[in-house]
Amino acid sequence: QVRLVESGGGLVQPGGSLRLSCAASINAFSRYTMGWYRQVPGKQREMVAFITNVGTTDYVDSVKGRFTISRDNAKSTLYLQMNSLEPEDTAVYYCYATNGDSYWGQGTQVTVSS
Repeated sequence: QVRLVESGGGLVQPGGSLRLSCAASINAFSRYTMGWYRQVPGKQREMVAFITNVGTTDYVDSVKGRFTISRDNAKSTLYLQMNSLEPEDTAVYYCYATNGDSYWGQGTQVTVSS
């Protein structure tokens, strides 16, 4: 019923930029806390950034100053602007939504490499 579809991943050189999008099929999207997580094979999925229904944001320390999370409630879409990308940012990035229950997208691959 709830569907989250990520897009915008790809291959980028170190120092480059990408913008990820998450199109959410959710009733009352504006009431959800939304976030981006990432996962590398063999490691736990980690929170990259989140934004609440009232606009509060937070980021994992490693991306502070480089990534910006935002949302467009009119379009039911979540974004992650990723600048100054580093090889360590390589991961599958997942869109996340919660209103108590939790929902995940299918993920989009981001590869940062020369």
